[in-house]
Amino acid sequence: MSTLLPSSFISSSSISPITPPLARISLRNAAVKCNNAVVSLNSANGIPYRSPELSANGSTSIPSFLVAPNTHIHDLVNRNRLRIFSGTANPALAQEIACYMGLDLGKIKIKRFADGEIYVQLQESVRGCDVFLVQPTCPPANENLMELLVMIDACRRASAKNITAVIPYFGYARADRKTQGRESIAAKLVANLITEAGANRVLACDLHSGQSMGYFDIPVDHVYGQPVILDYLASKTICSDDLVVVSPDVGGVARARAFAKKLSDAPLAIVDKRRHGHNVAEVMNLIGDVKGKVAVMVDDMIDTAGTIAKGAALLHQEGAREVYACTTHAVFSPPAIERLSSGLFQEVIITNTIPVSEKNYFPQLTVLSVANLLGETIWRVHDDCSGGIETFSSLGID
Repeated sequence: MSTLLPSSFISSSSISPITPPLARISLRNAAVKCNNAVVSLNSANGIPYRSPELSANGSTSIPSFLVAPNTHIHDLVNRNRLRIFSGTANPALAQEIACYMGLDLGKIKIKRFADGEIYVQLQESVRGCDVFLVQPTCPPANENLMELLVMIDACRRASAKNITAVIPYFGYARADRKTQGRESIAAKLVANLITEAGANRVLACDLHSGQSMGYFDIPVDHVYGQPVILDYLASKTICSDDLVVVSPDVGGVARARAFAKKLSDAPLAIVDKRRHGHNVAEVMNLIGDVKGKVAVMVDDMIDTAGTIAKGAALLHQEGAREVYACTTHAVFSPPAIERLSSGLFQEVIITNTIPVSEKNYFPQLTVLSVANLLGETIWRVHDDCSGGIETFSSLGID
């Protein structure tokens, strides 16, 4: 059975939760009702905790010195003027983010006309509000991207004060430079479209390359999924002396080095590959020693899994005891599932920035949630909280 770990159940109680390093009083420190179940917003990746401030009938209360008597949480939220809307690309993740923050998702109507055109109408007022639109541009990339643009335009015409595009997976990020003559730089084009549509800010998770942030003429908050994956790996009974972090290509060395540093400063190995075409990779050799080691391969995304599967085969040839694959974005284009479930990997660890359909589940797959990470970042953006370099680096925020 594949393992699906929702926001409040990402790991066992032995894992240290990713709690905000800055102590401050906010609405998320109280438990709220979400989908008729009490969800603790104070827990991150540990076991949910039922707040002692919940009354016997399940209602939520907050300290009296914060608000006037009989003031409800939703009244405070309305005064804060914070709204979260979800597109159709990943509504489950948007719901988890809203639950973490103690909010309800905004009411929005999205439909397709017979000819495929997209219609968006907000079902509630956003005038003067701080609006966050959760919509990854995952496959089908063009449909989801256009939907995001129309959502932004609808919010702008409804007089929203600030519009933040929360893009857990930024499609077209790989087209970030010209590798041959007469090629387009689609990442810059998409950045221009989002900006011109009316977005005031972008919140993205694990961009394919750092320079993509420079393509936007508006502020970009870049969140890394590493803390969630590292938190899960901490629950594994793997001796730190047996670990080696592997980059599946030369371009991912910086990412793998940063991951290894936070994983007890594990040694680093690099797979050298030569790519002969798009989605086609050939492994040449290995730089580093993996004999008798537990190899943890780290990448930002898995598309067809050609690179990471051939890299895993090479690691086994070089004597690796076990191979783990860790990635933030699970694009899973065919034949990725066949390659990943072929027995090369002890476990394939991904996050839910892109929804994974049930037909793509396989026994070695583990799905972690980045909802708490994105929810905390949204709070900080809304509160204009910088937090400092040390604080944000611990949360994985650039």
